[in-house]
Amino acid sequence: MSRPTTKSDLLSASAESYAQMNQLIAELSDQELSTPFDFSGDVSKKEAHWKRDKNVRDVLVHLYEWHQLLLHWVQANQTGTPAPFLPRPYNWKTYGKMNEVFWQKHQGTSLEEAQELLVGSHEDVMKLAETFSNEELFTKGAFLWVGGSVLGSYFISATSSHYAWAIKKLKAHRKVCFSHR
Repeated sequence: MSRPTTKSDLLSASAESYAQMNQLIAELSDQELSTPFDFSGDVSKKEAHWKRDKNVRDVLVHLYEWHQLLLHWVQANQTGTPAPFLPRPYNWKTYGKMNEVFWQKHQGTSLEEAQELLVGSHEDVMKLAETFSNEELFTKGAFLWVGGSVLGSYFISATSSHYAWAIKKLKAHRKVCFSHR
């Protein structure tokens, strides 16, 4: 799927990838849902998230927390409180540490709670996206607080792109589980 460049494409890509991710989760067996992730046998999986996330819950709360980043950032800036997308002290070089904080924060969250949190935050993000025009989402300079990018790119990153990341991870987990049968 190509990267969305219109509001309509953003909304449909987000809905489609969200549905695909949820379908994949629904198809996981109880054993696959309860088996900890183990990607240690695949040397190509070098990024920190392959070691950070230990189960389906961790993936879902990661998505939830990134939804929260987007929701809070937009709300703050729309109400006149300038705020960066990533909360201080984090930046694009150190956001991995922020992801670790999110992971730690949710170690007491159940899979069911994580699913409920994600359903709610996905709905909130989609409702928020609906409030913007195509031009507001995809025209550089529409909002000064977005910087040199477009607002739509943040919505894409927090939804369809992140859901594709989750799908890839969940499929890799299922493949590992299958290979151990």
